Amino acid sequence: MTRQNRDDVREFLTTRRAKVRPEQVQIAPGPNRRVPGLRRTEVALLAGVSVEYYTRLERGDLTGVSDQVLHAIATALLLDDAEREHLLHLARAADPTPRRRSRRSTRQPAVRPSLQYALDAIVGGVALVRNGRMDILAANLLGRALYVDAYATQSHPVNIARFAFLSRTEAQSFYPDWGLAADQIVGILRAEAGRDPHSPELQDLIGQLSTLSEEFRIRWGAHDVRRHDTGEKHFHHRIAGDLHLFFESTDLPADPGWKLQIYTAEPTSSTADALRLLASWAATQEQESTEPGSGIRTSTQVGPTHEG
Repeated sequence: MTRQNRDDVREFLTTRRAKVRPEQVQIAPGPNRRVPGLRRTEVALLAGVSVEYYTRLERGDLTGVSDQVLHAIATALLLDDAEREHLLHLARAADPTPRRRSRRSTRQPAVRPSLQYALDAIVGGVALVRNGRMDILAANLLGRALYVDAYATQSHPVNIARFAFLSRTEAQSFYPDWGLAADQIVGILRAEAGRDPHSPELQDLIGQLSTLSEEFRIRWGAHDVRRHDTGEKHFHHRIAGDLHLFFESTDLPADPGWKLQIYTAEPTSSTADALRLLASWAATQEQESTEPGSGIRTSTQVGPTHEG
C-alpha cells in the first residue's frame, strides 16, 4: 500500500459518508449531530462490522479486506455502480501483491490499421477510440471534425481533459454547460486513477492539470467518479452549431483500457442535418490540406497541426 493509496481511500470514504443523510438509510437524525452525513458508528452498524474495523478502513487501510465487506460498506454508503467499482479498485491497489494487468502505454499508442478502417466505415456519426486518461487515439472523419479545436491546439494524441481545462475559451464555447462537462471529465479520470493507479502518464496529466487549473483541483478533491457507457451529449460546434448527440461506449477487449465511442443523432433531427453539414465541411478541409503544395498532411486530423 502506498501513501497515495491510503490518502485516496480515506478521502473517498470520508466524502461518500458525508453525502448520505441519515433519513436515506432509515436512521433518525436526532439532535446534536455535528457531522455532515452519517457517523462512523452508523456506517459500521449498517455494514455489519465493528466500529474499530470500519475506522481502520476509513483511515485508509484496505489491506486484506474481503469483497464481501467492501460490498457491505458500499451498500451502507449508497454507492452507485461507478463508486462501488472504484472502491474495489482501491482495495486491489492496497494489496501488497496485486495482480496487475499490463496496460498499453499511452505515450506512443499504436492503432491497428483494421481498427482505423472500422472507424472510417462509420460515416453517419462520430466514432472514436480513447483511453482512460481521455486521449483520443483514433477517430473517423466526423470525430476529427467534432474535436477540430482540440486537434488544432494539441499534438497527437489529443487529450479531452487537457482541452477542457487548459483551452478554456474554446472549451467553454464547445461545451454549452462547461461545468457539467468538467465534472464528468474529472469523474472519468478519477475512476481511471483507481483502476490504474501506477500509470506515469496518468499521474503526469493529473499533475499538470492540478498545477494549471484551480477548477480541476477543486473537482479532483471531491473524489467523485463516473462511468461513461451511454447517454446524451450537448455540444456547440463553431461550424455545425448546436449538436444533441446520443452516445454508446464499449471496451475493446483486444486493447485493454481502450474504449470505442459512437455519437449519433436522432434521424431527421436538426442535429442529423448538422452532422451532414459537418461531414461535408470536414471532407473539404481534409482534401484541401492534402493537395500537392499545401505543406500539410492531415490524413488523421482536421485542422492545422502544431505542438500543444
